[in-house]
Amino acid sequence: MAALLLSLMQILWVTPLILEAETYETAAESRAPIHIVEETAGNEHSPKAWQPEGGWQRTLATISSNMVMAIGFASMLTGAYCLRRPSRWVIGFGWGLAGYAVFYVAPSFGLPPELPGTTVPELLARQYWWLGTVCFTAIGLGLLFLQSKPLPRLAGGLLLLIPHLLGAPQPAIAESLAPEALQVQFILASALSNLLFWLVLGGLSAALAIHFGVADKNPGLPSPENRHG
Repeated sequence: MAALLLSLMQILWVTPLILEAETYETAAESRAPIHIVEETAGNEHSPKAWQPEGGWQRTLATISSNMVMAIGFASMLTGAYCLRRPSRWVIGFGWGLAGYAVFYVAPSFGLPPELPGTTVPELLARQYWWLGTVCFTAIGLGLLFLQSKPLPRLAGGLLLLIPHLLGAPQPAIAESLAPEALQVQFILASALSNLLFWLVLGGLSAALAIHFGVADKNPGLPSPENRHG
């Protein structure tokens, strides 16, 4: 359900912004000098990877990838509930906000969502920084909110700051073909779409974990009553 909701918001709000940005990228490529285009084409020896075309292929690919992603994130939340079971389904909103902070907000501080036609740093450097930021943020939030002693909480706060003190990799020259207003609208649409996704995912996963979760007492253990009556 969370994946379908995210897909709907992407189709109605996020994807049109991407398509509009692609028009600026296409226009810039058409204005490029002929010798640059020919040189680029001559250097392409390997076939291009398959990409979904516009229309139903892109829509189906978006929904499918979102469903796989939602199942993975929901499994991670369920694992967290096994360690600290929520007493009410609204507590799932807090876990959803934590997932939103870990997987979207913290990485977006250094690497915000980019439209087509925007210069980006080297892929491997971005992946390493994103993965490190996710790990540091997850551990930091766990120490900050799931521990009562001041020293672990202090360590959690420091872990939250480390990736941003080190800084995310940045391109040598920051350029964007799309207007700045379109970029701001894209960041806002992505942020709100992911926020709604995580809130729904957290609330529903907590409600289902409470409904279908195992009881507090393990039925496999012997009864604590006196065996002799």
